[in-house]
Amino acid sequence: MSRELLLLVDALAREKNVDKDIVFGALESALASASKKRIHDDSDVRVSIDRETGDYESFRRWKVMPDEEVVNDEAEMGIIDARDLDPDIQIGDYIEEALEPIDFGRVGAQAAKQVILQRIRDAEREQILSDFLERQEHMVSGTIKRMERGNAIIEVGRLEAVIPRDQMIPRENLRVGDRVKAFLLRIDRSARGPQLILSRTAPDFLAKLFELEVPEIEEGLLEVKACARDPGLRAKIAVQSHDQRIDPIGTCVGLRGSRVTAVRNEIAGEQIDIIVWSPDPAQFVIAALQPAEVVSIVVDEENHSMDVVVDENNLAIAIGRSGQNVKLASELTGWTINLMSEEESAQKVGEERRGISALFMEKLDVDEEVADILIDEGFTSLEEVAYVPLAEMLEIEAFDEETVNVLRERARNVLLTEAIVTEEQLETVSEDLLNLEGMEKPLAAQLASHGIRSRDDLADLAVDELVEYTGIDEQRAAALISVARAHWFQE
Repeated sequence: MSRELLLLVDALAREKNVDKDIVFGALESALASASKKRIHDDSDVRVSIDRETGDYESFRRWKVMPDEEVVNDEAEMGIIDARDLDPDIQIGDYIEEALEPIDFGRVGAQAAKQVILQRIRDAEREQILSDFLERQEHMVSGTIKRMERGNAIIEVGRLEAVIPRDQMIPRENLRVGDRVKAFLLRIDRSARGPQLILSRTAPDFLAKLFELEVPEIEEGLLEVKACARDPGLRAKIAVQSHDQRIDPIGTCVGLRGSRVTAVRNEIAGEQIDIIVWSPDPAQFVIAALQPAEVVSIVVDEENHSMDVVVDENNLAIAIGRSGQNVKLASELTGWTINLMSEEESAQKVGEERRGISALFMEKLDVDEEVADILIDEGFTSLEEVAYVPLAEMLEIEAFDEETVNVLRERARNVLLTEAIVTEEQLETVSEDLLNLEGMEKPLAAQLASHGIRSRDDLADLAVDELVEYTGIDEQRAAALISVARAHWFQE
């Protein structure tokens, strides 16, 4: 038996191109499985095969656990009983009992064979997958072997991969026998079928196609910085040149458009806008909105958004069909883009100005003329009035030194009073609300002033109520309420 077992291991390892240890492990598992059937299905058996002689030993074992946690007497033992057998044993250790060699018979041998073959198939599959991953291939080419429920099964060397229906380009008609390229989206090791999940709609697929067609990208002279796609319809790609002599757009387009045409042909004729990447976010957004021309742009760093003003003739172009152009530009740059006409911009600026003017008039106890002077000089908050260097405020021609000092003093007094009120409000707020993800102290104080003092109080609110109480946007309000309610579902 011992010699036969060693010969079997050697033959299987060679035939299946897997490590001998994997075959030994499969045999141990098979022998243990067959032994369990003779003892009890819920029992635990360990088999150890000597790698040199082929001799093996079998042990029945019980895991040592706290007495109150023992559920399966066939494979678990309480710590009190275990210490009767071994005084030094610890929880998590095993009590083992040697088993007599068992004659498995025909049925047992057949079951063992099935376990061995399955383990070897799994190991062989894992080895092929590991070899593929070592090559670090993100772009995959293969032939469509069959279609299953709308998904395309691709033959990639000795592996099978799948392009799910939702990762295919809309209206693209893929058929059995077609040779296709796709991007490796992820690896599903739990799947019994194809483990490579591919995509033809991922933005990275577009970047890889350009890398194939434009040698300068592979050489490092050009770099694809970002991609955004509306698969099958339109895409935007931002490129940067690391060599001043190279025109990034012209290089990607190619002679008579040859390079960009080759990429378009691979993605069902998708329209591609190639733009130059800029480290300046405003310039990047302006370029991303092409072909629309931008009149002005206001960057809001805090909310990571931009108000982009275009003239009436360019507004429709900037928005694009069904909002496609602005959506892709937003995805490409990572900024929220608020498009508006010059009239809408003037209206918004006017509303903001009136709001700031009312704030200054109320809090600083000044008339509209003084408030307008402050706004014209660039002041937008009480903090700026209170803490901007004195020298800067003294440069305002309309104010003398006494006026400046009075304004600064009033602003500081208002801020101090508000801070004291905020601290008093926070004393009534529970820790679970203050520690909530996305919560800030000023916001918590605002909520307290409306009687919202705990996590459950916030969870009971509707989104529109939270927006009304605090003035935050609907998206943030919805996110806060969702976090506040999370513990309800956990319980």
